[in-house]
Amino acid sequence: MGIVHFGIGAFHRAHQAWYTDKAMDAGDSEWMILGVSLRSGGVSLEMKPQDGLYTVTERSGEDMRSRLVGAVQDVLLAPNESDRLIRQLADPQTRIVTFTVTEKGYCQTPEGALDFSRTDEGSFYPYLAQAMRLRSEAGISGLTLLSCDNLSHNGRQLKRLIRQYLEARAPDLMTWFENECRCPSSMVDRIVPAPTDADRAGLAERLGMEDRAAVFTEPFSQWVIEDDFAGERPRWERAGAELVADVSSFETAKLRMLNGAHSALAYLGLRAGHDYIHEAITDMRLRPIVEGLMRDEAAPTISVSPGQDLAAYATSLLDRFTNSALNHRLAQIAMDGSQKIPQRWLETLEANRQMGRPCPSIIAALEAWFDHLRGMNGTVEDPLSDQLAKLAKESSNSSLALSMFGCQGILAGTWNISNDELNAAFAE
Repeated sequence: MGIVHFGIGAFHRAHQAWYTDKAMDAGDSEWMILGVSLRSGGVSLEMKPQDGLYTVTERSGEDMRSRLVGAVQDVLLAPNESDRLIRQLADPQTRIVTFTVTEKGYCQTPEGALDFSRTDEGSFYPYLAQAMRLRSEAGISGLTLLSCDNLSHNGRQLKRLIRQYLEARAPDLMTWFENECRCPSSMVDRIVPAPTDADRAGLAERLGMEDRAAVFTEPFSQWVIEDDFAGERPRWERAGAELVADVSSFETAKLRMLNGAHSALAYLGLRAGHDYIHEAITDMRLRPIVEGLMRDEAAPTISVSPGQDLAAYATSLLDRFTNSALNHRLAQIAMDGSQKIPQRWLETLEANRQMGRPCPSIIAALEAWFDHLRGMNGTVEDPLSDQLAKLAKESSNSSLALSMFGCQGILAGTWNISNDELNAAFAE
């Protein structure tokens, strides 16, 4: 196996594994994947009986197309097979480690430092450090560590956090890590809703067999990768991936426009009584807010690369959001807001503040998030849910904004704005 992947959920199976499978079809047959679940054994139970095989079904309107994917050789649950995982990470045949562990999987504090109270409770850091030691001692070359999560400058963030972990837990590995490993940034884009029982049942009827690991997605897919690898890699470009010198503008556009709009639709849509993205974007009370967020607030803050058309990108996103065949649940997107909102909204707010421009759409979305924290949409799933819910129920929007984003706020450091400006932005 050439790749170990942490976080083998639906997104990875519809994206990185899909690209790898297509590269293998084009001749790169040695790049099989070992999928790693850090906490739940559900994916392993789904995939092992199928020898790692599963289908990716692209849906748009009435059109439906399925592809059998065979890039995943095996799946393991890290706490139950830690020795095997470390051996595979240390194996000379393993050259790339990829990640889709969501924003909270990087175990950061609100200020961006590594939260050591969480790193040893089911994170990838201890496994990597032990494998790095084995590779270093055996004279094996380093790894390419490729983040595919929605973090600003995700490669740089991953490198910084691994350095913090090694400095505290294995300082003697620092030089080896710096010299031997690479952490390229990447931008991933594909909408992958959580599959339902009805989705699986319909697929079984169409295929004539059950696929418990099936994933459903849209026809659109994009993967832009910084071309900075420690060693060999699959020729993902044969499957349509883009290898570039700098992914920053693509990544920023995706975070601030697609992800920013998704989060806004989640909280505004749930508050308006909708269940799905396609319902929220066709609500004429909400669509102007979301379109304003993308075109008027996010796009002007992005330095584009040659040929990058943000107006066309916004139009394509609005079209993709209307795909009713996906049934992308707002509640899925609304999870873990405290981990997502800084890079999706607050960076846009700060950039516009520096230009003297207001952001009424983002303020409206933040107020919908505050209502979400107050329990308006049911249970709040967030690493800081207890703390945030208590604050939200006891505070007005303006005072809650101060408690979160002010100089001493819970998310201080993500939005450099004065308390007076916060009060003015959230005046009630």
